[in-house]
Amino acid sequence: MVFGFITCGPNEALVISGCCHSKPKLVAGGRSFVWGSFQQINSINLNTMTLQIETPRVYTSQGVPLSVTGIAQIRVHGQNKEMLYTACEQFLGKSQDEIKEIALATLEGHQRAIMGSMTVEEIYKDRKKFSENVFKVASSDLVNMGLTIVSYTIKDIWDDQDYLKSLGMARTSEVQRDAKIGECQAKSEAEIKRALATALQKEAEFSNQTKIEEAKRDFELKKAAYDREVQTKDAESELAFELRAAKLRQDIVSEQVQIKVVERTQQIAVAEQEIIRQEKDLDAKVRKPAEAEKYRLEKIAEANRKAMVLAAEAEAEKIKIVGEAQAAVIVNKSKAEADVMAKKAEAWREYKEAATVNMIMEVLPNVVKEVSGPLCETKKVTMVSSGNGEVGAAKLSGEVLNIVSTIPKIVKSMTGVDISRSVNEMKTIK
Repeated sequence: MVFGFITCGPNEALVISGCCHSKPKLVAGGRSFVWGSFQQINSINLNTMTLQIETPRVYTSQGVPLSVTGIAQIRVHGQNKEMLYTACEQFLGKSQDEIKEIALATLEGHQRAIMGSMTVEEIYKDRKKFSENVFKVASSDLVNMGLTIVSYTIKDIWDDQDYLKSLGMARTSEVQRDAKIGECQAKSEAEIKRALATALQKEAEFSNQTKIEEAKRDFELKKAAYDREVQTKDAESELAFELRAAKLRQDIVSEQVQIKVVERTQQIAVAEQEIIRQEKDLDAKVRKPAEAEKYRLEKIAEANRKAMVLAAEAEAEKIKIVGEAQAAVIVNKSKAEADVMAKKAEAWREYKEAATVNMIMEVLPNVVKEVSGPLCETKKVTMVSSGNGEVGAAKLSGEVLNIVSTIPKIVKSMTGVDISRSVNEMKTIK
């Protein structure tokens, strides 16, 4: 008979019933005061129990007999008061082996039921799913008995029809086939990679060679450009030298031509002054006397015409008494004589032009003499020629003749007499 405190380890629970308790008191892994003569004390084991669940020759959903061995870990849940009360009701006073037999029978039934709902392939290939199904279905029943499943797993699967062996062989064949395929693929990939590496190597070599050739080409192009630039500069230097020399020669020739032009300009100025002098001399010796003689002859002719008209009028008045007829005859005669006198005056005017021409022709040798006189006095004459025409004495004579040939134009501009036309008319009359 126990009286006082009683303790228990963490792997067991005390069940105290009797006085002071309308319901058994459960103490898991602790201590409690016990009245020995008034209370009853029992204990229940909380240790984990390992169960080996064997289900031989269970027909699967395909009708194939299959044997499965599972391992389950179960125990009484001491922390859950409700489950602990249930376990006490079910197993209090029973040994651990008896509890294991009850739990084992339950698990074997559920394991058989799950095996019958699945195919061999599902059980064999997806063991996790099979374990989860057994665990889920069996847990609800074991909880009702106050037990909990700690874990469940398949230990072994076999059959006596070599079905699994055939699956293994098929799988082995598949694995071998996949291995061979993988090996071939690996070899193929290795060959491809080797070829790619070779191609990349060749490409790199070609790229390097191309870059080398491009570098050579760029070098040659730049060298050619530099050589061309140097040659261009040399040619430009030579051309610049030649151009400078040609320009200097041109400047020398230009200066020489300028000197000749200046000399020619001076000679032309001298000749022009001589022409002006000759024009003035011609004006004084020819035009003025010719105009004076023309004016004198015109006045004489006009006076004679008036005298004749007056004489005729006087005579007509004097013989007026003779008769109008005789007077008319006399008047007509006088008018005829007057016309004759006018014709004579006109003749005088023509004679004046002829006289003028004659005088000019007489004076012309003197003019030529005067023109050539200064040239005769010249000690040195520099002739400028453009390369066309005569030079020397012939050129000098031509210059004199050119000066003389301008005399008719000068005479015509001053007197209105065209010497050339008059001379041609005189030749025609002869």
